[in-house]
Amino acid sequence: MDIKRSGSQPSSKGPEAYFTGTVRLDSPFSADEPARLGGAIVTFEPGARTAWHTHPLGQTLIVTAGLGWAQREGGPIEEIRPGDLIWFAPGEKHWHGATATTAMTHIAIAEKLNGSQVDWLEKVTDEEYRARSA
Repeated sequence: MDIKRSGSQPSSKGPEAYFTGTVRLDSPFSADEPARLGGAIVTFEPGARTAWHTHPLGQTLIVTAGLGWAQREGGPIEEIRPGDLIWFAPGEKHWHGATATTAMTHIAIAEKLNGSQVDWLEKVTDEEYRARSA
């Protein structure tokens, strides 16, 4: 058993290469081999979002606070709220983040395949993001 106590890991800023706006990563976790599970608690300030990305074995989001948006390629931007569970299928191109006016926090969980948990792609443009509020 391994217990990581609340507050024992420092918060970190979401890397600019993968996020737009202010994003905080807390309590990152990654299981040791042969397990593949990993994730983090992610907080997006208003207007903040991920870049487009995929996960080789899919991703689950559990929204814990605020109001957010998520979109899979070719689909509408969907509103996500606390208590919502979002599943992105393996290889499904998508993004997620806060709305333009409200912060959002979720727990993100994904498995690694051949050591990789995520494949980052291009950033979501302001025009793509604003399509929800238009």
